[in-house]
Amino acid sequence: MKTGTKTVVTATAALLVSVLRLVPAFCQSVTTEATVNAGVSYSSSDVSAVASQLRAFGEIKRDGPRFFVEGAWAEKSKDDGDSFGAAYPYSNRLKLIEAYVEDTWQPAGKLLSLRAGRYRTPFGIYNGSDYAYNGFLRAPLIRYDGYYALSNNFLEEGADVVVGVPRFSVETSVGAPADVGSSVRRSNLDTVFRVQAFEGPFLIGVSHIHTSPYQSPIFAHGHADFTGVDVRWMRDGVQLRGEWIGGRPFDGTTTTGWYIDTLVHRTGMGPVTAVARLERLDYDAVAPFTLRAQRQTLGARVRLYEGLSVQVDALHETGGIAEYGPKALDVGVSYLIRRD
Repeated sequence: MKTGTKTVVTATAALLVSVLRLVPAFCQSVTTEATVNAGVSYSSSDVSAVASQLRAFGEIKRDGPRFFVEGAWAEKSKDDGDSFGAAYPYSNRLKLIEAYVEDTWQPAGKLLSLRAGRYRTPFGIYNGSDYAYNGFLRAPLIRYDGYYALSNNFLEEGADVVVGVPRFSVETSVGAPADVGSSVRRSNLDTVFRVQAFEGPFLIGVSHIHTSPYQSPIFAHGHADFTGVDVRWMRDGVQLRGEWIGGRPFDGTTTTGWYIDTLVHRTGMGPVTAVARLERLDYDAVAPFTLRAQRQTLGARVRLYEGLSVQVDALHETGGIAEYGPKALDVGVSYLIRRD
């Protein structure tokens, strides 16, 4: 890793630790977290990466509205492939990821929640914690920049409302794209709808997004529309989850895809969480731009000591973007500092 990069990481880490001491006096309960990461992807084109995130969240006043703020800085040695692209962009710039205020009410056993500000696009399984630091170092193909589908770097600036009862809810987001990373949608009003239901160990959701394309307006006309179904199941230290999406990134094209994740952390495994993923993405367009990508991932996350952990993934991909290479071994180390 370059000396300049190491210097930036050291300085960033020191800054994050300092910021942890700055707790707003007007807040009743605040948690601050800083994460520093480094990794190497061994493939046809080796890539190294460093990143840091800082987040603060808590109550603005006791039993009142809550806030969440998160910023990230990250850099890769090469802008090549989707390595380490699970939840943050690699642009060598400090980026504001999320910054919102939310409140929840439960009148007569019902549910009402309101969020306003800058937040991740609420489509499918979308939270940053669903993809970062859980054993996977890459986002699914259907959620990675450049694969004519969605992106985990999609953000909204607007308002999000959830209404329902404890086991069923409807969520509506209205805002404008505020994306980070390489896939930035054109500015326009967009909407996201999501319904989800709980039953025993199952959580099932259906989502729809109507938004603007992130591809060049020279060839990408019209709107992007996608519908998705997501399912999660958890029992006895085993979690199965997956998504299917279908729709169009712009007029005259279609994208369909899916992935299935397995995460296993049982008592006898100690600090180890084993992970596996199967996925596929089909992008239909005029030749030669059609994609038929498939990928398999086996990996693990090992908690070494308190906030220190290492993640290792072995991947095999066929039919994807040629320059990314068919095989890779990703290794990442992360250290989390938390203060309540």
